[in-house]
Amino acid sequence: MSHASPAPAGLRVFLTGASSGLGQAFARHYAGRGANLGLVARRGEALAAFAAELPGEHLPLPADVGDAGALAAAAEAYLTRFGVPDIVIANAGVSVGTLTECSEDLPAFERVMRTNVNGMVASFQPFVEAMRRRGSGRLVGIASVAGIRGLPGAGAYSASKAAAIAYLESLRVELRGSGVRVVTLAPGYIATPMTAVNKYPMPFMLQADEAARRMAKLIDAGRGYAVVPWQMGVVARVLRALPNPVFDALFARAGRKPRGLPL
Repeated sequence: MSHASPAPAGLRVFLTGASSGLGQAFARHYAGRGANLGLVARRGEALAAFAAELPGEHLPLPADVGDAGALAAAAEAYLTRFGVPDIVIANAGVSVGTLTECSEDLPAFERVMRTNVNGMVASFQPFVEAMRRRGSGRLVGIASVAGIRGLPGAGAYSASKAAAIAYLESLRVELRGSGVRVVTLAPGYIATPMTAVNKYPMPFMLQADEAARRMAKLIDAGRGYAVVPWQMGVVARVLRALPNPVFDALFARAGRKPRGLPL
């Protein structure tokens, strides 16, 4: 793969899901650190407007992470402009309530898995070999505490995040010793448009900018796996340890995310 000489740069960051929520918070954080950002999101106009507000030089890249070809083209554009990124954050994700018995939810299952799992793979793929050759970099996957146990009414989302956690672990082992760190971040509740529709209690919720700040520290440290905030890490450990009958009884009547949300 050949590219034009990249522009001089400091930190280089390629970020998906950049037009809202946690993605915007990551973008603000890294722009504030002088990074050159590749900002990927589906909404081109909103993405361009947001990129123009940030300090520094950035490249808005309208693309759907569920379209591997479009994502590869976005990655090529970033490589040509800025060179091999130091950090790739696969942050794009979608969430909607789903029920297996409802045939109308089958497209939602497919969309959630395509975005949250396949989209993560496609976000990393264009950069892995170049990072390996250089001997450094961070591949960061945004998973979720919802991937620790299957939550009722959220079969698609929980399954996608569980798959993301397992995929990232596989990738971490594959790249062991290469100098490329794979970082799995499993956030709890973050105040974003994704959580704004939830009608149930969301303990230990973080504002998006604070969540991004905490996660960036973990990315800098190259942590293999972390739950943010730490209180949700305690919850995650408890959930893992619960016997199935106890877990089932506790969560059978848990609050459920609305079905039929736009994806």
